[in-house]
Parts: sequence; structure tokens; C-alpha cells
Amino acid sequence: MDRYAARRDKLRRLIKKAKADALLITNFTNVTYLTGFTGDDSYLLVGGDEAVLLSDPRYTTQLKEECPGLATEIRPPGTSMMASIKKVAQRAKAAVLGIEATSMTVAVASAIGKELAGIELAPCNGLVEQLREIKDRHEIASLKGAVVQAERAFGVIRSSLRGEQTELAVAHEIEAQVRLFGGRGCSFPPIVAVGPRAALPHARPTNQTIDAAGFVLIDWGADGADGYKSDLTRVLVTGKISPKLEAIYRVVLRAQERAIAAIRPGVTGRKVDAVARKIIDDAGFGKYFGHGLGHGLGLDIHEGPRLAKNNDRPLKAGMVVTVEPGIYLPGFGGVRIEDDVLVTRGGHEVLTGVAKQWEESQLPW
Repeated sequence: MDRYAARRDKLRRLIKKAKADALLITNFTNVTYLTGFTGDDSYLLVGGDEAVLLSDPRYTTQLKEECPGLATEIRPPGTSMMASIKKVAQRAKAAVLGIEATSMTVAVASAIGKELAGIELAPCNGLVEQLREIKDRHEIASLKGAVVQAERAFGVIRSSLRGEQTELAVAHEIEAQVRLFGGRGCSFPPIVAVGPRAALPHARPTNQTIDAAGFVLIDWGADGADGYKSDLTRVLVTGKISPKLEAIYRVVLRAQERAIAAIRPGVTGRKVDAVARKIIDDAGFGKYFGHGLGHGLGLDIHEGPRLAKNNDRPLKAGMVVTVEPGIYLPGFGGVRIEDDVLVTRGGHEVLTGVAKQWEESQLPW
């Protein structure tokens, strides 16, 4: 059995537990996870022994290449997706059809309900996402590949960084380097923030030059060849060493290292977050750490699980999370250090290896 069929079998058990006869998957990322199909505008119906991908003639050849053996319903020109949904739902004899309400517009839900009069629609949210949290061997290998692409790109950027470069130019060069090393592009628009702008956790690159302040924060990742994503953050010291910056950096690094050390199966996301948050609180910077400690990684750059105050779910082997504490001081700047971590049966494995000790953050300018 291929890995996609195995995932669909796991999903069938969850569908049954949710008391639905079938599930209509409309989230394109979830369709990819369950089938390997990388196109869009296509839905998947899974129920009983059935799994049918609903698409259109643009993808006929691609479906045969990417999803050999998977049943398809290719609607001809002039036929609506709603008609195709009705056809496969009736063929599957689904009296109760689960839908992904969180990724579906009100208009689509209304249209499906109108087309499927007589079939009960039941919101079955998060079933596929629940499966996606636990990565299999193929996914872990893909994530590690995306990490390598991101790290190689950063190595080029770090060694060639010049003071006259702008934040925007560096961001563009990161993306170019990721592609040169085999990635499809960056996981998200890279954040390159100089000095005071590093106090913005999601700063947009500008024409500010790298030498405008004594340090720069770079947050980037690679969208790997098969869609799995990495996510890293480092701060580079580009000017005169600031005692204030060093103090903040060491606090953030200590918080991150302690939090990573706490990761193992059975520990909740809340507990790991609390480890890092206490160190930052005790150093007097608690109010300047305003986001959760981390998030899951996979086909999406942000997915479950979360390392945050409100997550009491225990971690499980196979989960991959970022660990990214930060301190952000308006007017001065911010420090965030981020690595990608796999939860293993015996504890954890740090997937990223870019240098991050204080002394290693300083450029020889």
C-alpha cells in the first residue's frame, strides 16, 4: 500500500468515529496530503471503500502521473463542481456527508447544501489536519531536505552580506539562493529587519540598508521540492557590539535551548512554552514576548501543533515544531532565534544546525 492510500485508510477510521458516511475534502493542501496531487481546483471524497478525486480536464494527464490508480471524476466543460459532488456522493450512498467547514466559504457550503438536498451535511473539522500533525518517514525526509536548502541559502547570504545592501535586496537574494539549491522558493516572504525594525515580529523588508544599525534579524525558510517547508530565524551582529543587545540575545538563546530540552512525547505545548516564557519573564522582558513559542511545520508553514499557553494537548513522536522565543523592544529592536525540532520516541531531534551562539552571530566586518 502506498503512503497516500495508508493516509486515506487512517482518515476513514476518523470519518467513522465522527459518525459520517464520507468526507468531502475541499482544502487543496489536504487533497495533496491524501493523494499526492499538486494541482488545485479539485476536491476529494473519501468514504467506505471509495476515494474519488473530482477535477476537470486540465488535470487529466497530471492526475494519471501523480495519482496512478486513484479513481477520478473529471467533469466535462459546462458541468459544475456541484453536479460532480452530487454524483459521487450519491454513488457512495452517503446519507451523512462530512465537510471541512473551516476551509469552506459560506457560499460554497450553501451551494453544496442546495445541490445535495436530502443528504445531511456534517461539519467534520480538523480530521485531516489531525493526521498531518504526525509526520511519516517520507515527510520527515522532505522536511530535512527543506532545512538543508534553507541553510545553504543562508550560508551564501551570510558570507556575501554587504552594508550597502537593502533589506529588500537581501530578501530577494535569499529566495534566489533557495531556488538555486533546489527549493520551489521560500516558505513565506523572508523577513529581513535592521535594528529598530527587528522589533516588528513580522516586519516587511524595506529599502533600509543593512549598515543602518548594528544588527539584522533574518527569518526565512525553504519550500522544498515536494512542498514541505522549513522555518528559521537568526540575528547577525553587523556593527559595534551593544551590551544591551548581547544581554537580550543571551536571554533569548537560553530560553530557546531550555525549551528545546523540554520537548519529548507527552509534554504539552503549554509546558514547553512555559519553560521559555519563565526565563524571559525572570529576566524582566516578559511583556516583550508577545507570541506563542512555536508552531507545527509541514505542507503549510503554520499548522498543528502549537507551542502556546492555550495548548494542553501532549506532543507525540513524529510532530515537527518550531521553537522561536523572542524579545521585541520598540525603538531598539528585537531578537528571535528559531529552530525546527522533531519530536522523537526518546525525546527530540533538532533538524536545523545554523550557528546561533552569541560569538557566532557576529560578522567580521
